[in-house]
Amino acid sequence: MTIRRRGLLAAPLALPFIGAARAQPGWQPTRPIQLIVGFAPGGGSDIIARTIAEAAAPLFPQPLVVVNRPGAGGAIAAEFVSRAAPDGHTLLMAGGSESTSLPAHRDLPYDPKRSFTSVIRLTRNAHFICARGRGGRFTTMQQAIEAAKARPEALTHGSAGVGTLSHSIFIMLGRATGTELLHVPYTGGGPQQQALLAGQVDLVVQASDELRGLAASGDILPLACASAQRMPAFPQVPTLRELGVDLVADNMKGWVGPAGMTPEMVSYLHDRFRQAMAAPGWQRFQESTGEADGYANGADFQRDMDTLLDAIRAAIRRA
Repeated sequence: MTIRRRGLLAAPLALPFIGAARAQPGWQPTRPIQLIVGFAPGGGSDIIARTIAEAAAPLFPQPLVVVNRPGAGGAIAAEFVSRAAPDGHTLLMAGGSESTSLPAHRDLPYDPKRSFTSVIRLTRNAHFICARGRGGRFTTMQQAIEAAKARPEALTHGSAGVGTLSHSIFIMLGRATGTELLHVPYTGGGPQQQALLAGQVDLVVQASDELRGLAASGDILPLACASAQRMPAFPQVPTLRELGVDLVADNMKGWVGPAGMTPEMVSYLHDRFRQAMAAPGWQRFQESTGEADGYANGADFQRDMDTLLDAIRAAIRRA
């Protein structure tokens, strides 16, 4: 059964296993692999998980089952996986707020640096600082920074919730520019986007997949990109570093498992998901997002998550 309806909960992917008759040396899964997603069906993390699972299903002798465990900005799912047996049969879609931001704001029942075994990074999506388009106050990032310096806490920024990456990016921006913006938390990316469109907040952070349609219509104006390089989908938008602001904060997504997985497990899982990233379905998905290839091996994925978490912790300490 292939995944066609993105909203299905815990839907198995049991496509035929290519080459199942050929004996495979070393570790192999002996039962379905649970792919845990910390957000509701239909969201960005869920779509990434289901797209790569569908592409990878023919490469595994067991079904890949996407299971949604939403809540607490992904922390509920992360705790579940951190407590799972390290046998290679439970993976978490990690790299977002649950891995790089929430642990900087409050104590959690897992350690993002020690409770997991990183396997592979699949995507590295850009975040954009955005203002309202038509009728908005700003047309450049410099204008927004100057206004924030002139009147501390007079500018408002939305977020997807306290402790989320969209919240932390503005904390980092404030520390890097010497500004103070007033935080207005919402319950997710959609509500903060609607607040910007309604003129209830001045600035928000938007991921590229959330932004494309509204940017094309002129309703939302991306002012700056929080990645190290400009994004192919928005080549006209400068990076914060180009504007003299030393801030890089990408939204990464990839698979991690519980701490204690063996190198054989990691290698087996990594190699098959890496092969799946060349599949037509995954390639079409990448093209639709307009993002560059986000691949990294497990060690580099963990390093980048740790680097971002440390930067957020440092910004909060200076606040």
